[in-house]
Amino acid sequence: MTMNKFHEIKNWYSALLEEFVKSSNGSALSELRKAAVGDFAALNFPTTKDEDWRFTNIDPLLQAEFSPVKDTASKLAKSKLAPFLFHKSDFVTLVFVNGVFQKQLSKLDAGTGVVISSLEEALVEHPGHAKAYLGKLASSDADIFNALNAGLLRDGIFILFKKNTVAEKPIHILHVIDSDKNILAQPRILIVGGDNSKGEIIESYESLTSTPYMTNSVVEVVLEENAFIRHVKIQNESTSGFHIGTSEIELKKSSNYTSYNLNFGAKIARNNINAKFQQPGAECHLFGLYMGSGNQLIDNHTLIDHAQPLCNSNELYKGVLTGSARAVFNGKIIVRRDAQKTNAFQQNKNILLSEDALVDTKPQLEIFADDVKCSHGATVGQLDEEALFYLRARGIGKDTARSILVAAFAEDVVKNIQHKHVVEYLEEKIAQKLHA
Repeated sequence: MTMNKFHEIKNWYSALLEEFVKSSNGSALSELRKAAVGDFAALNFPTTKDEDWRFTNIDPLLQAEFSPVKDTASKLAKSKLAPFLFHKSDFVTLVFVNGVFQKQLSKLDAGTGVVISSLEEALVEHPGHAKAYLGKLASSDADIFNALNAGLLRDGIFILFKKNTVAEKPIHILHVIDSDKNILAQPRILIVGGDNSKGEIIESYESLTSTPYMTNSVVEVVLEENAFIRHVKIQNESTSGFHIGTSEIELKKSSNYTSYNLNFGAKIARNNINAKFQQPGAECHLFGLYMGSGNQLIDNHTLIDHAQPLCNSNELYKGVLTGSARAVFNGKIIVRRDAQKTNAFQQNKNILLSEDALVDTKPQLEIFADDVKCSHGATVGQLDEEALFYLRARGIGKDTARSILVAAFAEDVVKNIQHKHVVEYLEEKIAQKLHA
């Protein structure tokens, strides 16, 4: 893409930001929006000359001008959501359509000890959590997509698991794209686990359109002392859409964050997952599965920052690619000078099912402490020919045998997700990707 085109598209978004900020003065979110406008102006869209984007060319994403929807009240019928819901009675359900929260399509009663509100309300009613954390983890001055999200933020969702609360049900946040226009969907979520709390979030991203669009989501997660949060993200968007997802996680004393990041859709998908240990004794577990076909590009960038001693992290990402699909895995673990007694382990494993599939993998360890146990590794290969022969020798067809082996390969990531309806959904998506 020429520099002129880069300037044109940036000017397009700058005009949207400035117009929106002027029209939304007086909101509790105004300060965040105004700061983001200046930050956006000072930043540039990344190119392959930027180290963190070396293998991911976002030129196709910048070819179109994407705009937020003007009519924020969705007319989408509840029946259209049925294929994307797991088992409604088992979940609290929050629905975003085109990046905007839709209260009329949602089920908000999360039980005692769980607060669900808009970000606007939370800044007034829960300033100790909302004001303290919103925009502080995913800062708009560090990333142009964060700035775009904050500058055009209409509202979002605040979830608080109060002190000493064990949530009765998991919360399912369903994001759906439903538009025949080039829309920009920008959901924003702030999740706080109070002291000694336990909660589970399942995010899923789906689409009802084949028109090109962009999802640019930002999720901030804070775990206070001894909090436990399990976070499942399922990205199954249209392969004509683009997905940029940023998750920023802060872990305090003896907390535990476990993430499952599962990617099946989008033409270009980029996931940024950054976790930082702010106090000793915490744990972070990152599991990922990405399956690409056709000409998809799926890029996972993770960072675990061991800034405190006595913390543990474990990371396992697996990829299956066919057709001309490409994937990027860049996982960095930093162990700071004072982070003694650190345990940090990272693995990335990939299977290529075609000659044209390609993966660029870059696991990284930066260790500045001396009393640590750390390891990392990456593999790229094809299906085990001996295992394939064993299955075929017993009368199993080639495609079925291949599906069995890939399902077994993916099982390490999926097996610990505790809800059978979610697991069944994921198994169906794995089978569909293999068939494709």
